[in-house]
This record gives sequence, structure tokens and C-alpha cells, in this order.
Amino acid sequence: MSSQPVHQAVASDPPEAWPPLVRLAHRAGRPLERFLHIEAASGIVLVLVAAAALAWANSAWRESYLSLWHTPIGVRIGAFSFERSLEWFVNDGLMVIFFFVVGMEIRRELHEGELSELRRAALPATAALGGMLAPAGLYMLLASAPELRSGWGVPMATDIAFAVGILTLLGKRVPAALRVLLLALAVIDDLGAIVVIAAFYSSGIALSGLGIAAAGIGGIFAMQRSGVRSKLAYIAPALVTWAGIYMAGIHPTIAGVIVGLSTPVRAWLGADGFISGIRQEVAELERVPATSIPRNALDATLDHVNVARREAISPADSLIRMLHPWVAFGIMPVFALANSGVMVSFDSIDAESWRVIGAVALGLVVGKPVGVLIACWLVLRAKIATLPRGIATPHLVVLGVVAGVGFTMALFIAQLAFADARLLAAAKLGILAASGAAALLGVALGRSLLSTAETPGAAQTADEAECSTEL
Repeated sequence: MSSQPVHQAVASDPPEAWPPLVRLAHRAGRPLERFLHIEAASGIVLVLVAAAALAWANSAWRESYLSLWHTPIGVRIGAFSFERSLEWFVNDGLMVIFFFVVGMEIRRELHEGELSELRRAALPATAALGGMLAPAGLYMLLASAPELRSGWGVPMATDIAFAVGILTLLGKRVPAALRVLLLALAVIDDLGAIVVIAAFYSSGIALSGLGIAAAGIGGIFAMQRSGVRSKLAYIAPALVTWAGIYMAGIHPTIAGVIVGLSTPVRAWLGADGFISGIRQEVAELERVPATSIPRNALDATLDHVNVARREAISPADSLIRMLHPWVAFGIMPVFALANSGVMVSFDSIDAESWRVIGAVALGLVVGKPVGVLIACWLVLRAKIATLPRGIATPHLVVLGVVAGVGFTMALFIAQLAFADARLLAAAKLGILAASGAAALLGVALGRSLLSTAETPGAAQTADEAECSTEL
């Protein structure tokens, strides 16, 4: 059997393809492929979609924007009917997948990432906590009226796509340790937002719904213990969990988080098992000439190779890898399109709306960085945590400001916090204004405070050492 490398063996075009057209398609696809591999790409898409939604909602075609998202969609089987608006299917249906991925990322970070060790997790965990409490407290201080208090959770969240995109725009000024710190902070921030949604933005709990959800979760664990490895098989118990959570009066996106957290993060075979398994299968085939290999033997070998490939990484890693592009470039932009279209008419904004706008905006732009910096100062002063190598006070300032970009999660919580359309529109305006301001301020501070000479592996300077106790 030929030992020609696989990438050389498949270098030629498929037998049905026309070579000139294949080359043209490859050339046309390269710019898009490069764009999709840029960390900031998802944030750029969200900015464009949010701008389009704002323009659409304030144009002569604004009625079509409203009617689109209020379009009823559902199913009817005999006497049973289930009908909701398109907006509901986006916010309570598609966003479940977003939260499912968030749940898996949290589980993975707890297992083997920055949150797997207490000392490594102390700094981002404390920073995230401070970055949630300070904005919420500032909001309550500025919007303490009973009808406005429900929005306290809106300025608590950080949008990871935007935040990573801003750091990417700063290029070599940002050491790798700062990106890791931001990712860990955002994961804990998401976990905090999930707890807030489940505890404070869910209606009265129905025990019957919880029973159904428990049955779905029990089915997932029973299948795992029985060795069921097909991902498609878990869709049914996941849907049961979603239905139970929804019937219980808890926001259904929490079902996505629960299923995500229950997804295994350990690989069955791993890299070593994959390599040894492939070698064994190839060795079996090499015993006979390639032209004499029976088709059933080749099919069996391919089945074994597929199993080895599937089990080389954990189910969580596999699903994150598969779903992340769909979430980043599909679900999140659709959510942004459905929720960013705010009709701006300053004449119709009353005093309560202005108070919500100001409280949300200041919570994100001021509360976030202040909370992050104070929390970091406390945990470093107490010597519970240390700064990563290459990180100094200016980096934490930029980190806190960039964390003020709320967008996706903030818009989501706003939908739950305000039943009054007038206050919901005000909260959205505050989120959009604050996220834009935090993004611009983060870039400006990054360019003025951070040096391009800093490298991820640089040793701590005297300033950095001093920062760990005098931040």
C-alpha cells in the first residue's frame, strides 16, 4: 500500500469537478476564510447587524421591522397547538444553543482551563464579581424607583465577542496573558448572569415542570452511564429538559446551560489512543495490495477510523468546535437584529426612560471598570492571587473598560427585566450607547497606556511587582 501522505493523495480535484472553476472558488473563498478566523470577526458582524437593525427600525420601513419579529409561528396537531412570535423563537429558542455553548465552555474552564485551580481562578473570579456588583449597585443608586429597579441586572454582563475583538484591534500591545484573563473573566461573568437570570428573572416555579426537567436530565446521565456516544441521541432528553424548564416558569435558556454543564469534558481515546488506533487499522490494510482490499473491509476500517477521530477529543470540545461558528456568525447576529432595532425619538423619551438610559450606560462604562479594579486591588492586596507575568496596572484598566461592552447578554437580560416597551427601548439605547463608548474608550486607552514593546513572556518589571501590592 502506498505511503503517500494523505494531503498529497487528495491534492488533485475530485473526479466530477472542473479544475478552472475549483481554482476560482478557492481564490474567492480565501478572503472569507481569513475573515472568519479573525477573533474580532464576530464582533464586527454584530456591529454591522446592530447598525442595520437601528437603521431599519428608524426608517420609513419601520413597520416591516416590527411586523417581522411579531410574525406568529407554531404547529397544530389536532387539538394541540403551540404558537409564538418569531422574536420568541429567537430569544427563547435559538439562544438556548448560545447558552448551551456557554455552559460547555464554563465546564471546560473548570476542568482544565484558567478556572481549574483556585489560585489561577482567584483574580478573574474576583474581577468578574466586582464587575457585576458595582454596575448593579450604581444602577440601583441612579434608578431606585420601584418601576425601574428590575433593570439592575442589565449592566452586569460582558460581551466576549466584542471584548476580544477590541483587544485584537490593539495588536501587539496586548499580551497573551491579558486575553486569557479576559476570557476567564467573561466565563465567570456569564456564569453570574446565568445565576441572575435563573434566580431573579424567572416567574413562579411550577413543580410539575421541574419534574419533567429532572426526567430529561436523568435521561442524559443514564445514557452517559450506558455508554451512548452518539450526540444526536441526546437531542431528545435535551428537548425534554428544555420543555420542563419552560413549564416550570424558569427561562428556557437555563436548560441550555444545564445540558452544557452536563456534557463530558474528558476524551475517551485522546491523542495517543487515536494515533495507535489509526496505525493499527492502516497496518491491517497494508498487509494486502490496495487494489485487492475488499470493500467491506475498507468500510469497516473507515468506521473504526471515524470512531477514533470522534473520540480523540471530548464531546464538549467537539460540540464547541462544531457549534461555535454557527453561534458567532448565525445565532448572535440574528439575536442582535431582533433586539437592536430601537426607534429613537428623543421627544418621546420621558424622565423615567432617561433615568434607565443613564443608569445602564453609567453602569457599563463607569461601574464595570471601577468594580473590576477595586476587586483586583482587594484580592492582590490580600495576596490571595498574583498578577500573571506581563500584566500591570494599565492592562487591568484596559481590561475593566473593555468589560463594559455589554451588548448580547445585556440585551438578553433587558428583555427579561422590562415588560414595559418604553423602558425596554430605553434600556436598549443605554446598552448600545454604552457598548459603543466602552469600545472606543478601550481602544483609545489601549493605544495610549500599553506599549507595543511588551511581550507575553516578559519578566515582571519593578512596576509590575509593585502593582501586585499597590494597585
